[in-house]
Amino acid sequence: MAELPPTTKANRPDARLPKGFRDVTGAEIRAQSRMLQTLAKVFETYGYEPLETSAIEFTEALGKFLPDADRPNAGVFSFQDEDEAWMSLRYDMTAPLARFYAENAQKLPKPYRRYAMGPVWRNEKPGPGRFRQFMQCDADTVGTDNIAADAEACMLMADAIEALGIPRDQFRIRFNNRKILDGLLEVCGISPSDATDALRRLTVLRAMDKYDKFAAEGVTFLLGKGRKDESGDFTKGAELAAPAIESVIGFLEASKSNAPLATITGLLQSNVRAAEGIAELAAMENLCLEAGYTADRITFDPSVVRGLDYYTGPVFEAELTFEVKNDDGQTVRFGSVGGGGRYDDLVARFTGERVPATGFSIGVSRLLAALTALDKQTAKATGPVVVLVMDKDQVPAYQKLTQILRQAGIAAEMYLGTSGMKPQMKYADRRGAPCVIIQGSNERDKGELQIKDLIEGAKAAAGIADNKAWKEARPAQVTVTEADMVEEVRKILARHT
Repeated sequence: MAELPPTTKANRPDARLPKGFRDVTGAEIRAQSRMLQTLAKVFETYGYEPLETSAIEFTEALGKFLPDADRPNAGVFSFQDEDEAWMSLRYDMTAPLARFYAENAQKLPKPYRRYAMGPVWRNEKPGPGRFRQFMQCDADTVGTDNIAADAEACMLMADAIEALGIPRDQFRIRFNNRKILDGLLEVCGISPSDATDALRRLTVLRAMDKYDKFAAEGVTFLLGKGRKDESGDFTKGAELAAPAIESVIGFLEASKSNAPLATITGLLQSNVRAAEGIAELAAMENLCLEAGYTADRITFDPSVVRGLDYYTGPVFEAELTFEVKNDDGQTVRFGSVGGGGRYDDLVARFTGERVPATGFSIGVSRLLAALTALDKQTAKATGPVVVLVMDKDQVPAYQKLTQILRQAGIAAEMYLGTSGMKPQMKYADRRGAPCVIIQGSNERDKGELQIKDLIEGAKAAAGIADNKAWKEARPAQVTVTEADMVEEVRKILARHT
């Protein structure tokens, strides 16, 4: 075996992460795992099957980022295989689903319902809270254009969020329809699909998306000449005529009416495209109401605007309505944690035939942040019980105690280092141990041991002024027989979980 070259300062690699990536450690992994398990249980209650697709796809299969240069790395991480074919890390869960369905259509039930959870990668500029690798959780139905599938997707989102412990009065599933938005654009004199109108169309939709933030007055400026913010920066507007601006504002203000869908019908019923979308949303609304999902949970909202080059019908968004402090210390709504809609053209890229589909995606990290803000991660993860090694010639005895705890279903470990009592206690603290098992020769001779509750001990120690008082009080430390160890440890765990 060849010897490795000596390590010198010159040839040591830097211990650093690539920009836009992060390491995820124990507490967050456990919290995320609990959340995903809850979501999976709800999805399977609805009959969705789990699916895990490859992390790598042929770049041409992704659709959104087709190669248009020698190296197709805009938006995705790409490389060439041994046959010089371009391959990319998946940037979402939907494009791999379309490829999987097209490849396996003859073997799959129609419609096909699946959920997927896993990491995705974006080769985009990172920023605060914006990473190049993150977890995504999707649920989709492929192979039916029945509007009931869209209504059920909204119901599923509502049930999933509620199952995580978020109260009904603190979230809302809002839905809209691309056909209605296309009809509104036509009323404004903008083609919903003509490439020459693309920039203007995007400007109008972005302005509409700011309705919650800027209200009617601010959106009016963005639809017209433009808007100057508090910092003095100017955002160029869509330069719509006054009647067109009035139509858009009337559309957005409909969300304040008691019957927003009826209000929209009065505004856009003369437009054929919008009328079709209105009929679909009326059917969705009725399906949700009949299933017991009233407007306080699932409701039509004309301000919901999602990627219209992607969606072909209903679009929906899950919004958390409770307030939190942002990075600037301002009180704001928590906002969106996921969304989706109908996309009837994606699978057709592979099959040449229209295959209807609908579904949604949940932002896992954002939803986890919401649960943390609401303190809904109630089952706080603790480390294992640590059995300290007081006498190094008695390691088998300590290992036996550790195994007794494990066989009782309690996470436990014996200290495997070579340090003394104080470093062992420090180790247990860093491991997040709820308690430690201490057994010296005197206790062993009596068939006893001491159990120290580290959590209660820390609380008690904080209120004791000096070391002498602490020793006299011996906070949260009990002596029990070896036979009673498991029962006493269970009491401690129950107290803290």
